[in-house]
Amino acid sequence: MNYRTLGKTGFNVSEIALGTWQVGGRWGDPFNDQNAERIINSAIDAGVNFIDTADVYSDGLSEAAVARVVKSRSEEIFVATKCGRQIQPHVPEGYTPEKLIGYVEQSLRNTGLETLDLIQLHCPPTDVYTRPEIFETFDRLKEQGKIRNLGVSVELVDEALMAMRYPNVTTIQVIFNMFRLKPSEQLFAAARENNVGIIVRVPLASGLLSGKMSHQTSFGPEDHRTFNRNGEAFDKGETFSGVDFDLGLDAVEELKKLFPGQESLAAWALRWVLMFPEVSTVIPGASRPEQVSANLHAAELPALSQEQMAGVQAVYEKYIKPTVHQLW
Repeated sequence: MNYRTLGKTGFNVSEIALGTWQVGGRWGDPFNDQNAERIINSAIDAGVNFIDTADVYSDGLSEAAVARVVKSRSEEIFVATKCGRQIQPHVPEGYTPEKLIGYVEQSLRNTGLETLDLIQLHCPPTDVYTRPEIFETFDRLKEQGKIRNLGVSVELVDEALMAMRYPNVTTIQVIFNMFRLKPSEQLFAAARENNVGIIVRVPLASGLLSGKMSHQTSFGPEDHRTFNRNGEAFDKGETFSGVDFDLGLDAVEELKKLFPGQESLAAWALRWVLMFPEVSTVIPGASRPEQVSANLHAAELPALSQEQMAGVQAVYEKYIKPTVHQLW
């Protein structure tokens, strides 16, 4: 496993880590504690030392499972969680210092940890980034020893740039993959200048970039890939990176031609993310331990050639950019 510095946190984190949105079961399935623990343990066994969760993942069960495993291990494991998505309706007015403090304290109870290594605002509405009192709240929480660092998970590049104006923001979590190239244009340079860590989520575009889907693929009724195709429940960019499913499949067929051989497109898609030095860590999810192993294998692949990097860019320009680039 290779490790990179996570911005101002100073944490030395595994370049491939673990996201736990679907840990313990596939999207929409009931949470399974035993499966979750197998997945998390297998990741740590392989050198993963950074795990990302959130209070809304399975109503706190994901947080609890992550902490339970971490406390049973001797290794130093950094736990990142998120807060704010419990606010319903999810509007700027719902964000108050009192509510956010309450969510942090609930995450501490969920995990049984004394301090959270990293707490992230969970994709707040854009107007929240204009309110200094929200960000100052986390300075007080840090002084009280309840958190070590503040980060922000964003939907928009502009939101990330706004967040970086606050000196206590140490990390930005953002969607970045072969179907979402926009962060590499301006955000990464700004992160480098401000020493802000970049955490990449949705690196496989909700499975589209696995290369295993077809026009006949179907998903369960509780799977966000069924009910959130157009953003009915939350930002549609979280589902297939906002790309039309059928168009995405056409683009995937073009991408496969760039990577002939034995390795899966998923592995190359993860290795592509790691080609960007500004990326501190990428957090693919897993619903079984075998997926963890497959994800981590990507770090062992050789660097992409200039021709392959240019080829990915060309596929993006042809299939993806015209419809989604301006949205995020």
